[in-house]
Amino acid sequence: MKYHSIQEARSMTGTRLILTAGVPGPWGEAAKAVFRLRQVAYAPVAQELGGSNDEQVAWLGIRNAPVAVHEDERPRSGWAEILFLAERLGSGPSLIPTDPAERALMLGLAHEIAGEQGLGWTRRLMIVHGPLQAGPASPAYGFARFFGDSYGYTAEAGAAAEQRCIDILTMLSAQLARQQAAGKRYLVGDALSAVDVYWATFANLVAPLDDAQCPMSTDFRAMYDSSPPAVRAAASPALLAHRDFVCATAVGLPFEF
Repeated sequence: MKYHSIQEARSMTGTRLILTAGVPGPWGEAAKAVFRLRQVAYAPVAQELGGSNDEQVAWLGIRNAPVAVHEDERPRSGWAEILFLAERLGSGPSLIPTDPAERALMLGLAHEIAGEQGLGWTRRLMIVHGPLQAGPASPAYGFARFFGDSYGYTAEAGAAAEQRCIDILTMLSAQLARQQAAGKRYLVGDALSAVDVYWATFANLVAPLDDAQCPMSTDFRAMYDSSPPAVRAAASPALLAHRDFVCATAVGLPFEF
């Protein structure tokens, strides 16, 4: 993927999407998929993983990615903010159900995947827990400190993260089983919704796709592939098969960074 610089993006009009260049960050991949499915044209802009990103901070006051910037509107960095922006700007089938109960269920499930204390958040806590407990002697300590600070790491939160991930995956597996028992293909309702997209893009943190479908560096693959057996087991075969189906039919393969 060809990225624009922050300096270039500041002088551009239209929609710009700041992404962490070169890595399969689940929030960024979800944002890209949502924009693509809603047919929102955007200019990709590079953010450096773990970098100071001072130019971005000076422009938007936000260091992380993804961040969506449309024209002169305020920047959107939360998963829900980006989703609702795509819904407003885009066209074609909506990713948010119209039925109020299904809408509430979909947004709640999506938060459990992409929101604070959700699947992505707690998997990140799991990844940094070991190096931070080991201390500066760990080769990954500096990287873990960066992510730990971003996700509110404490020793207690790190220790609790595995069970939280298991609970979320168990819940998603049960939700899909209920849908399939009712003859339905997707996690909520009768059509593809945003929660299917979030699951498909965040599932790499649990059981990553192979390099042909999701190329990544050796170090990143080791982190993404570090789920304990109990966490992997909580994602049912049907839930992982649903990931494969949504990636192939909606998100698009291979992932491109």
